[in-house]
Amino acid sequence: MTGVSYKDSGVDLDIYNESMKRLPRLMHRTFSPRVQKLDGGFAGLFQLDFDCKLFRRNYQNPVLVSGTDGVGSKLKLAQMLGRHDTIGIDLVAMCVNDAICCGAEPLFFLDYIAMSHDDPEVLEQIVAGISDGCLQSDSALLGGETAIMPDTYQRGDYDLAGFCVGVVEKKNLIDGKAIAPDDVVIGVSSSGIHSNGYSLVRKIVFDVAKLGVDDQVAETGKTVAETLLEPTLIYTKAIQNVLQHYKVKNVVHGIAHITGGGMEENIERILPSGVDVKIDASSWEVPPVFDWLQGLGKVDPAEMNRVFNMGIGITLIVSPFYADKIQSMLNASGLNSRVIGSVSENKSGSKSVTVA
Repeated sequence: MTGVSYKDSGVDLDIYNESMKRLPRLMHRTFSPRVQKLDGGFAGLFQLDFDCKLFRRNYQNPVLVSGTDGVGSKLKLAQMLGRHDTIGIDLVAMCVNDAICCGAEPLFFLDYIAMSHDDPEVLEQIVAGISDGCLQSDSALLGGETAIMPDTYQRGDYDLAGFCVGVVEKKNLIDGKAIAPDDVVIGVSSSGIHSNGYSLVRKIVFDVAKLGVDDQVAETGKTVAETLLEPTLIYTKAIQNVLQHYKVKNVVHGIAHITGGGMEENIERILPSGVDVKIDASSWEVPPVFDWLQGLGKVDPAEMNRVFNMGIGITLIVSPFYADKIQSMLNASGLNSRVIGSVSENKSGSKSVTVA
């Protein structure tokens, strides 16, 4: 009588090993000299500073900044479409875009991928996207974990989590405390929906409007699949350029990543007491994908503003004297930015954000 094997339970170690052989090249393409070799090790090694002049960072009082996130139910869409090569970009973006809000240079990224069963091709596509996101953010894909859990996930399902670590000099840490009356808000355009609100998106598109993934969206000139899988923009390189340019000046007072909760909730998170922010909703053009979703679902405008970024993926609250130069630097990096609001005194000592 043959005993029960791991394969009988739904985990095939031979296929798992095949999957693992596909991943090192995707990691190595993101490595810099700061990644230390540890073949067969149980962790990743990253050297914070160097003795040699070429790579020396000369940190005086470094603060490590960490963050973790996923991509929400945008995963369900990728699985529905069988397209897994961009969802990893979203995963990296959701983490590093948070880290840059503290002024931190992203250093390295880790992923956790949980799958229903071993699928080397799907895993390779996922990690290829993560690798692409790491290249876009100048961070190293230092390691990760793949878990096969056939009793936890339906066949074909998988889940993702990402983790990033960055560093910033303590004197350059951005925490919003310097935000003051007369500052201005620079809005940087998003690439679309990014990775928030996809439960509502799927409800509108597939349950209410009964659209198929290959149907054309007149407003965007793309298919439903192409419109909804557009990857999240990664802002870290462009913003790092700004911060490096002004590293000896107190110029950028606050940065807010516009995710779930929209502009009002995310900007309010970083405000000190005693200031208000007013956002001029007419100062940018809302991308057509949001008009399309709102029209299909007859969604209340207030609900749209609370769930989605509405075309602004990240905001910088800056000294008004440097706003024009910062915009030109962001635009030169390939981003689209504009002044969308201003900061005023709140004499009651409280704080608020209004979008009107």
